[in-house]
Amino acid sequence: MPAPRGMPIGLRLAGVARDVGRAFDDTLAAAGGSRPLWMVLLALKSGAAASQQQIADHIGIRGATLTHHLAGMEARGLVVRTREPGDRRTQVVRLTDEGERMFGAMAEAAHEFDQRLRAGFTKAELSHLDLFLRRLQENAGVRGAALPGDATPP
Repeated sequence: MPAPRGMPIGLRLAGVARDVGRAFDDTLAAAGGSRPLWMVLLALKSGAAASQQQIADHIGIRGATLTHHLAGMEARGLVVRTREPGDRRTQVVRLTDEGERMFGAMAEAAHEFDQRLRAGFTKAELSHLDLFLRRLQENAGVRGAALPGDATPP
């Protein structure tokens, strides 16, 4: 087998994803949050999920992990959990006023970070980047989870 020329695409992509992920985590931390907190707030604010199970399914984490995050969020006064009257096993999660404020601060930080990432790219280049990333997922044999704001693939 011939030696690869240049860095393999998967290795380059993994490194870029790691570095961009760390920079995003730093941005969220500067706004007072974290990526798990942001994902929960986003799921709640977008209306995509309300119960603990829906949130866990929506953001792709285990129920026990979500319970841990929600306990911390509840302790910070960001969310309240209540039992569903007709189904005592179901807990509904709602944002508090403080949770709304935190969402606003984190949304602003996430938007500014996204603008930094988009700097220097044309709309056409960003469209191609999205297409290329989706093709890489397909070539890897995986289907990426739909994220908030995702457009339907072309």
